[in-house]
Amino acid sequence: MEVKTMVKIGLWSLLLWACKEKETEKEVPVLQEENSKTVSELQAELKEAGYLTMNYVDEKTRDTVIMQQYFIAFLKSGPNRDQPKEVADSLQNLHLEHLGKMYELGYADISGPFGDDGEIRGITIYNTPTQQMADSLANLDPMVQAGRLQIEIHPWWAAKGFPLR
Repeated sequence: MEVKTMVKIGLWSLLLWACKEKETEKEVPVLQEENSKTVSELQAELKEAGYLTMNYVDEKTRDTVIMQQYFIAFLKSGPNRDQPKEVADSLQNLHLEHLGKMYELGYADISGPFGDDGEIRGITIYNTPTQQMADSLANLDPMVQAGRLQIEIHPWWAAKGFPLR
């Protein structure tokens, strides 16, 4: 048999083998490229730390997606909003320091105010294993302690490691 023909047969065989549907593997890598842990390793870590998770297989990509329970704190107008401007400004600075500290320590993933002047002033998404812990951390906020804000917390599920767009 001619070498060219053998190469062609070899290439077609390789192409057919590569296109063949593979069996589903037991361990699918986590979607984050920088994270080399398997789904089961990451879920075991989260479970050991007290987090609730669930997963599903994305039908389009066939990736296993881990859903984690987070906690959204709605920061609502509190009963004591009549402080002098200097006090309110000082409380705002302390509030921002508190949120920055929560972010640095890994307890809060995102925070921000709403763009209107409604009763709900903003949100913080807490990355904690329990609602009680998120509530405790949110209530350490100087604005909450001064009564300018009140906290309302709800459990919220999101895909682990997916960025905002």
